[in-house]
Amino acid sequence: MTKITVNGNEIDVAEISEETPLLWVLRDHLGLTGTKYGCGVSECGACTVHVDGDPVQSCVTTLSEVEGSDITTIEGLSDDGSHPVQKAWKEHSVPQCGYCQAGQIMMAAALLESNKDPSDDEIDSHMWNICRCGTYNRIREAIKDAAKEVDQ
Repeated sequence: MTKITVNGNEIDVAEISEETPLLWVLRDHLGLTGTKYGCGVSECGACTVHVDGDPVQSCVTTLSEVEGSDITTIEGLSDDGSHPVQKAWKEHSVPQCGYCQAGQIMMAAALLESNKDPSDDEIDSHMWNICRCGTYNRIREAIKDAAKEVDQ
């Protein structure tokens, strides 16, 4: 493999081992540090990115697994923070420490792509990402508000 598409840009990755986790390709090779390392075993969700529109944990997804896919990171969700989820996150003051927020936002954006009006139970079952600060109620309310804008 020699190229991947990240945030709409084709990137030459010929010099990187195909077994390198996507997280490290993004952070170390491409300088896209919005995606965070949390646990390294797909348990916390801090490293969530979209691959062909679906949320995946980049810490356990190898470069070879994303060949031919369209990858979107938090940096590519919107160039100015105008995505409905990003705006709702600010309005509800969701972040405290902020560490998990990129993964939370990416997971929420994927949810709203597939479900324009999720119930509390649907939000709770989809948003399995860990937030050490416990802002789950604010996350839920932000998703509900973002859903109103996404649905328009």
